[in-house]
Amino acid sequence: MTGVQGRDWRPRYLQLAEELRAKIVSGELAPGTLMPSETELADTSGLSRTSVRNAIRQLREWGLVRAEQGRGTYVRAPRQRVRRRNTERYQWEKDRVLLDEAERLKTGATEHDTGLTVDDLKFHAEYSRVEADAEMAAALRVEPGTPLLRRVYWTSSRHENAPLTVSYSYLPYDLVAANPDLLDAGKEPWPGGTQHQLYTLGIELDRIDDEIRARPPSPDEAELLDIDPGVSVLTVRKTSVDTMGRVVEVADVVMPGDRTELVYSHKLQRWKT
Repeated sequence: MTGVQGRDWRPRYLQLAEELRAKIVSGELAPGTLMPSETELADTSGLSRTSVRNAIRQLREWGLVRAEQGRGTYVRAPRQRVRRRNTERYQWEKDRVLLDEAERLKTGATEHDTGLTVDDLKFHAEYSRVEADAEMAAALRVEPGTPLLRRVYWTSSRHENAPLTVSYSYLPYDLVAANPDLLDAGKEPWPGGTQHQLYTLGIELDRIDDEIRARPPSPDEAELLDIDPGVSVLTVRKTSVDTMGRVVEVADVVMPGDRTELVYSHKLQRWKT
Protein backbone atom coordinates (compact mmCIF):
# COMPACT_ATOMS: atom_id res chain seq x y z
CA MET A 1 0.00 0.00 0.00
CA THR A 2 1.27 3.41 -0.89
CA GLY A 3 1.65 6.05 1.80
CA VAL A 4 -1.32 8.35 2.28
CA GLN A 5 -0.67 11.83 0.95
CA GLY A 6 -0.80 14.43 3.71
CA ARG A 7 -1.33 17.24 1.13
CA ASP A 8 -4.78 15.90 0.24
CA TRP A 9 -7.56 18.09 1.64
CA ARG A 10 -9.52 15.06 2.87
CA PRO A 11 -9.01 13.63 6.38
CA ARG A 12 -6.18 11.13 6.31
CA TYR A 13 -8.38 8.23 7.44
CA LEU A 14 -10.69 8.96 4.48
CA GLN A 15 -7.77 8.92 2.07
CA LEU A 16 -6.88 5.47 3.34
CA ALA A 17 -10.50 4.33 3.11
CA GLU A 18 -10.69 5.53 -0.50
CA GLU A 19 -7.48 3.71 -1.38
CA LEU A 20 -8.80 0.49 0.14
CA ARG A 21 -12.14 0.95 -1.60
CA ALA A 22 -10.35 1.25 -4.95
CA LYS A 23 -8.58 -2.05 -4.28
CA ILE A 24 -11.89 -3.73 -3.41
CA VAL A 25 -13.74 -2.35 -6.45
CA SER A 26 -10.90 -3.36 -8.79
CA GLY A 27 -10.86 -6.88 -7.38
CA GLU A 28 -7.34 -6.60 -5.99
CA LEU A 29 -8.96 -7.31 -2.63
CA ALA A 30 -11.48 -9.97 -3.66
CA PRO A 31 -14.72 -10.87 -1.82
CA GLY A 32 -13.94 -13.07 1.17
CA THR A 33 -10.39 -11.73 1.52
CA LEU A 34 -9.20 -11.10 5.08
CA MET A 35 -8.26 -7.43 5.37
CA PRO A 36 -4.80 -6.52 6.71
CA SER A 37 -4.75 -5.97 10.46
CA GLU A 38 -4.85 -2.50 12.01
CA THR A 39 -1.16 -2.80 12.83
CA GLU A 40 -0.26 -3.74 9.26
CA LEU A 41 -2.33 -0.89 7.82
CA ALA A 42 -0.83 1.59 10.28
CA ASP A 43 2.71 0.51 9.31
CA THR A 44 2.13 0.66 5.55
CA SER A 45 0.13 3.90 5.54
CA GLY A 46 2.03 5.80 8.20
CA LEU A 47 -1.21 6.57 10.05
CA SER A 48 -2.14 6.06 13.68
CA ARG A 49 -4.19 3.06 14.81
CA THR A 50 -7.08 5.45 15.46
CA SER A 51 -7.04 6.71 11.87
CA VAL A 52 -6.84 3.16 10.57
CA ARG A 53 -9.78 2.17 12.76
CA ASN A 54 -11.76 5.09 11.36
CA ALA A 55 -10.91 4.04 7.81
CA ILE A 56 -12.15 0.49 8.43
CA ARG A 57 -15.32 1.90 10.01
CA GLN A 58 -15.86 3.96 6.86
CA LEU A 59 -15.52 0.85 4.70
CA ARG A 60 -18.16 -0.87 6.87
CA GLU A 61 -20.50 2.10 6.42
CA TRP A 62 -20.01 1.85 2.66
CA GLY A 63 -21.00 -1.81 2.91
CA LEU A 64 -17.66 -3.02 1.53
CA VAL A 65 -16.37 -5.03 4.50
CA ARG A 66 -17.79 -6.79 7.52
CA ALA A 67 -16.23 -7.56 10.88
CA GLU A 68 -16.50 -11.11 12.26
CA GLN A 69 -16.00 -11.44 16.00
CA GLY A 70 -12.67 -13.03 16.81
CA ARG A 71 -11.75 -13.56 13.16
CA GLY A 72 -11.06 -10.14 11.65
CA THR A 73 -12.49 -7.96 8.92
CA TYR A 74 -13.37 -9.46 5.54
CA VAL A 75 -14.20 -7.99 2.15
CA ARG A 76 -17.93 -8.35 1.68
CA ALA A 77 -19.33 -9.93 -1.47
CA PRO A 78 -21.39 -7.43 -3.51
CA ARG A 79 -24.92 -7.19 -2.12
CA GLN A 80 -27.97 -7.60 -4.29
CA ARG A 81 -29.14 -4.15 -5.29
CA VAL A 82 -32.74 -3.04 -5.71
CA ARG A 83 -33.61 -0.42 -8.31
CA ARG A 84 -37.22 0.73 -7.96
CA ARG A 85 -38.62 2.78 -10.84
CA ASN A 86 -41.83 3.56 -9.00
CA THR A 87 -43.50 5.66 -11.70
CA GLU A 88 -43.16 2.83 -14.19
CA ARG A 89 -43.54 0.08 -11.58
CA TYR A 90 -47.04 0.98 -10.41
CA GLN A 91 -48.45 1.11 -13.94
CA TRP A 92 -46.71 -2.20 -14.71
CA GLU A 93 -48.42 -3.71 -11.65
CA LYS A 94 -51.80 -2.33 -12.73
CA ASP A 95 -51.43 -3.68 -16.28
CA ARG A 96 -50.63 -7.15 -14.89
CA VAL A 97 -53.93 -7.28 -13.00
CA LEU A 98 -55.84 -8.08 -16.19
CA LEU A 99 -53.50 -10.89 -17.27
CA ASP A 100 -54.44 -14.50 -16.69
CA GLU A 101 -53.03 -16.31 -13.66
CA ALA A 102 -50.41 -18.23 -15.65
CA GLU A 103 -48.89 -14.95 -16.83
CA ARG A 104 -49.08 -13.36 -13.37
CA LEU A 105 -47.28 -16.34 -11.85
CA LYS A 106 -44.23 -15.88 -14.07
CA THR A 107 -42.82 -12.83 -12.33
CA GLY A 108 -43.46 -10.25 -9.63
CA ALA A 109 -42.50 -6.80 -8.46
CA THR A 110 -39.27 -7.90 -6.73
CA GLU A 111 -38.09 -9.61 -9.89
CA HIS A 112 -38.95 -6.42 -11.76
CA ASP A 113 -36.78 -4.38 -9.37
CA THR A 114 -33.79 -6.74 -9.15
CA GLY A 115 -33.58 -8.73 -12.37
CA LEU A 116 -33.76 -11.95 -10.33
CA THR A 117 -36.11 -14.81 -11.20
CA VAL A 118 -38.86 -16.40 -9.12
CA ASP A 119 -36.54 -19.32 -8.37
CA ASP A 120 -33.90 -16.91 -6.99
CA LEU A 121 -36.19 -15.58 -4.26
CA LYS A 122 -37.52 -16.52 -0.82
CA PHE A 123 -40.76 -14.90 0.31
CA HIS A 124 -42.09 -14.33 3.83
CA ALA A 125 -45.52 -13.01 4.88
CA GLU A 126 -47.20 -12.47 8.26
CA TYR A 127 -50.82 -11.37 8.69
CA SER A 128 -52.54 -10.03 11.80
CA ARG A 129 -55.64 -8.06 12.76
CA VAL A 130 -54.89 -4.80 14.58
CA GLU A 131 -56.70 -1.61 15.51
CA ALA A 132 -55.82 1.64 13.79
CA ASP A 133 -53.77 3.98 15.96
CA ALA A 134 -54.07 7.73 15.49
CA GLU A 135 -51.39 7.92 12.79
CA MET A 136 -52.67 5.04 10.68
CA ALA A 137 -56.29 6.14 11.13
CA ALA A 138 -55.37 9.54 9.70
CA ALA A 139 -53.45 7.94 6.81
CA LEU A 140 -56.35 5.62 5.91
CA ARG A 141 -59.01 8.25 6.69
CA VAL A 142 -60.80 6.01 9.19
CA GLU A 143 -61.64 6.34 12.87
CA PRO A 144 -59.02 5.36 15.47
CA GLY A 145 -59.68 1.81 16.61
CA THR A 146 -60.96 0.69 13.19
CA PRO A 147 -59.94 -2.94 12.55
CA LEU A 148 -57.12 -3.25 10.03
CA LEU A 149 -55.39 -6.12 8.29
CA ARG A 150 -51.66 -5.70 8.94
CA ARG A 151 -49.38 -7.52 6.55
CA VAL A 152 -45.62 -7.79 6.90
CA TYR A 153 -43.71 -8.91 3.83
CA TRP A 154 -40.12 -9.46 2.99
CA THR A 155 -38.29 -11.10 0.13
CA SER A 156 -34.67 -12.21 0.06
CA SER A 157 -32.33 -13.65 -2.53
CA ARG A 158 -31.57 -17.32 -2.03
CA HIS A 159 -27.91 -16.29 -2.12
CA GLU A 160 -28.25 -13.92 0.88
CA ASN A 161 -29.88 -14.17 4.28
CA ALA A 162 -30.94 -10.54 4.65
CA PRO A 163 -34.20 -9.39 3.04
CA LEU A 164 -34.01 -6.96 0.16
CA THR A 165 -36.79 -4.81 1.66
CA VAL A 166 -39.45 -5.06 4.36
CA SER A 167 -43.01 -3.85 3.78
CA TYR A 168 -45.68 -3.11 6.39
CA SER A 169 -49.08 -2.96 4.70
CA TYR A 170 -52.40 -1.85 6.24
CA LEU A 171 -55.87 -2.26 4.74
CA PRO A 172 -59.35 -1.76 6.29
CA TYR A 173 -60.25 -5.22 7.62
CA ASP A 174 -63.93 -5.10 6.71
CA LEU A 175 -63.04 -4.13 3.16
CA VAL A 176 -60.68 -7.07 2.71
CA ALA A 177 -62.91 -9.58 4.51
CA ALA A 178 -65.30 -9.57 1.55
CA ASN A 179 -62.83 -12.05 0.01
CA PRO A 180 -61.74 -14.51 2.76
CA ASP A 181 -58.75 -15.61 0.66
CA LEU A 182 -57.23 -12.17 1.26
CA LEU A 183 -57.09 -12.88 5.02
CA ASP A 184 -54.91 -15.95 4.55
CA ALA A 185 -51.12 -15.41 4.58
CA GLY A 186 -50.79 -18.92 3.17
CA LYS A 187 -52.05 -17.59 -0.17
CA GLU A 188 -48.90 -15.47 -0.50
CA PRO A 189 -47.11 -14.66 -2.70
CA TRP A 190 -50.29 -13.68 -4.50
CA PRO A 191 -49.96 -13.68 -8.32
CA GLY A 192 -50.32 -10.05 -9.33
CA GLY A 193 -49.73 -8.67 -5.84
CA THR A 194 -51.87 -6.18 -3.95
CA GLN A 195 -53.39 -4.55 -7.02
CA HIS A 196 -54.81 -7.91 -8.14
CA GLN A 197 -56.01 -8.64 -4.60
CA LEU A 198 -57.92 -5.36 -4.65
CA TYR A 199 -59.24 -6.21 -8.12
CA THR A 200 -60.94 -9.30 -6.63
CA LEU A 201 -62.88 -6.82 -4.45
CA GLY A 202 -63.94 -4.75 -7.46
CA ILE A 203 -61.37 -2.03 -6.67
CA GLU A 204 -59.33 -0.21 -9.30
CA LEU A 205 -56.55 2.12 -8.22
CA ASP A 206 -56.56 5.69 -9.48
CA ARG A 207 -53.20 6.75 -8.08
CA ILE A 208 -50.43 5.87 -5.64
CA ASP A 209 -48.77 8.62 -3.61
CA ASP A 210 -45.20 8.10 -2.36
CA GLU A 211 -43.57 9.94 0.54
CA ILE A 212 -39.85 9.22 0.84
CA ARG A 213 -37.71 9.70 3.92
CA ALA A 214 -34.25 8.69 5.12
CA ARG A 215 -33.68 7.82 8.79
CA PRO A 216 -31.55 5.62 11.02
CA PRO A 217 -32.84 2.05 11.21
CA SER A 218 -34.47 0.74 14.35
CA PRO A 219 -32.48 -2.02 16.11
CA ASP A 220 -34.90 -4.64 14.74
CA GLU A 221 -34.56 -3.28 11.20
CA ALA A 222 -30.76 -3.16 11.43
CA GLU A 223 -30.67 -6.81 12.49
CA LEU A 224 -33.25 -8.07 10.00
CA LEU A 225 -31.81 -6.18 7.01
CA ASP A 226 -28.18 -6.79 8.08
CA ILE A 227 -27.39 -3.08 8.05
CA ASP A 228 -23.95 -1.96 9.17
CA PRO A 229 -23.54 0.87 11.70
CA GLY A 230 -23.93 4.30 10.13
CA VAL A 231 -26.10 3.12 7.21
CA SER A 232 -29.55 4.72 6.98
CA VAL A 233 -32.75 3.22 5.64
CA LEU A 234 -34.96 4.71 2.96
CA THR A 235 -38.66 4.53 3.70
CA VAL A 236 -41.50 4.91 1.22
CA ARG A 237 -44.97 5.60 2.65
CA LYS A 238 -47.13 4.29 -0.23
CA THR A 239 -50.76 5.44 -0.16
CA SER A 240 -53.10 3.74 -2.66
CA VAL A 241 -56.26 5.62 -3.64
CA ASP A 242 -59.04 4.02 -5.68
CA THR A 243 -61.17 5.54 -8.43
CA MET A 244 -63.78 6.57 -5.83
CA GLY A 245 -61.20 8.59 -3.88
CA ARG A 246 -60.94 6.09 -1.01
CA VAL A 247 -57.61 5.24 0.59
CA VAL A 248 -57.60 1.44 0.34
CA GLU A 249 -54.04 0.66 1.44
CA VAL A 250 -51.17 2.34 3.24
CA ALA A 251 -47.80 0.58 3.11
CA ASP A 252 -44.46 1.50 4.64
CA VAL A 253 -41.59 0.02 2.62
CA VAL A 254 -38.22 -0.02 4.43
CA MET A 255 -35.09 -0.39 2.29
CA PRO A 256 -31.36 -0.47 3.13
CA GLY A 257 -29.88 2.83 2.00
CA ASP A 258 -26.58 1.29 0.90
CA ARG A 259 -28.09 -1.00 -1.71
CA THR A 260 -31.32 0.62 -2.89
CA GLU A 261 -31.93 3.11 -5.70
CA LEU A 262 -35.22 4.97 -6.19
CA VAL A 263 -35.67 6.20 -9.74
CA TYR A 264 -38.43 8.60 -10.82
CA SER A 265 -39.05 9.87 -14.32
CA HIS A 266 -41.67 12.55 -14.97
CA LYS A 267 -42.75 13.65 -18.42
CA LEU A 268 -43.00 17.45 -18.52
CA GLN A 269 -45.55 19.33 -20.56
CA ARG A 270 -44.12 21.54 -23.28
CA TRP A 271 -44.65 25.28 -23.37
CA LYS A 272 -47.28 26.47 -25.75
CA THR A 273 -45.79 28.37 -28.67
